[in-house]
Amino acid sequence: MQFQQLAYFLAVAETRHFTRAAEVSRVAQPSLSKQIRALEEELGASLFVRARGNITLTPAGEALLPLAQRILTDVETARREVQELAGMRRGRVRLGATPSLCAGLLADALSLFHRRFPGIELRVEEGGSRDLIRALGRGELDLALIILPLHSSDPEFVTTPILRESLVVASSMDLPAPCVRASMRIVDLRDKPLVMFRQGYDVRDATLHACRAAGFEPRLAVEGGEMDAVLRFVEAGLGLAVVPSMVLRNRPKLRGTPLAQPRLMRTIALAHRKDVAPSHTATAFRRSLMNHLSGLTDAELEDLEVVASPVE
Repeated sequence: MQFQQLAYFLAVAETRHFTRAAEVSRVAQPSLSKQIRALEEELGASLFVRARGNITLTPAGEALLPLAQRILTDVETARREVQELAGMRRGRVRLGATPSLCAGLLADALSLFHRRFPGIELRVEEGGSRDLIRALGRGELDLALIILPLHSSDPEFVTTPILRESLVVASSMDLPAPCVRASMRIVDLRDKPLVMFRQGYDVRDATLHACRAAGFEPRLAVEGGEMDAVLRFVEAGLGLAVVPSMVLRNRPKLRGTPLAQPRLMRTIALAHRKDVAPSHTATAFRRSLMNHLSGLTDAELEDLEVVASPVE
């Protein structure tokens, strides 16, 4: 089995067409077909159902697809790792982060790292923790900033807690405050219309769990939004939303009311695959991020608690 054969296999799997796959791979179509047949002979199974105008994966092809994706991704990572030994002048960091972190602390951390290592390419994927963990497992990310727990017994990831953050109730400044007290209880949300994130967001799960533990099912005014959409819906007065405290910074049209009884907190962690050592660039970014967090002022750390030490 050769890496080039796997690359040709992925090209056909993605295009579902041998001629287009050859064009994408910049190789003659007969040569691509020959390599695919050689791969099938090596594996002892057909990978594609070859019907005119309708190329589909066989069960063997379906099984090979995620493995081939990971193998080629790891090969690319190894190639870049060797390049990075030249002195961190080249390379990349593929980082996943939840929307609240992208809108909050991450921009400053990325700016600090970019100033120090301007030749390092930064790729950021925004998504919920579950989506990011899946991308990390497929080898599409080097590091991911996720919310604990993982809701999985799979031990293939190393997670390092770095921050604890309070969840607050966001409401529109154009409407009366949702509570006369300085803080709210979960039960105060019983009859309030809520704007709810889409499935896959950890804060959605935390909100639903807290409401149900308090003995009620929340009343949803709008459901299924991403972070920016949820905040905009709250600004428009459609309802309240339980959100991470940091997303309300630079949002003058929103107020945040602390939650108590129980106080809702979440733990932010930096994750990487256990079976692949982080690259030099990923390790450098982790060090830069930890040192950035340790240098935050008390004002910047409002509703946040750093739980990781700076890295030398």
